[in-house]
Amino acid sequence: MTTADAVRRLALTFPRAAEHLVRGRVKFRVGSIVFAAFSADETIMGFGFPKEERAALVESEPEKFSLPSPGDMRYQWVHVRLAAIDDEEMTELVTDAWAMCVPKKVRQEYFDGLG
Repeated sequence: MTTADAVRRLALTFPRAAEHLVRGRVKFRVGSIVFAAFSADETIMGFGFPKEERAALVESEPEKFSLPSPGDMRYQWVHVRLAAIDDEEMTELVTDAWAMCVPKKVRQEYFDGLG
């Protein structure tokens, strides 16, 4: 199981990432683009994910993943129950969501720096 604090520790290591409190909810953004956000009780995390792949993700593991609200279906977004994933899976999901939001050069420099 992972936690909101683990997400926070990871998200704030990314170039250009910042944490914001919006209407009582924590969101992580690059500029104006949100790449991860929590429900008010921090048990559900929304994160950036390609629209064309999200139905397959939710269908593959419905106990973990769910579609966003109808109003958010226009965005590249999906939800996950934090209690259903470990730190390794969270790292992959949040890193990929961040990578969707930054310029290619920033993304490449970050991954090159990891080795």
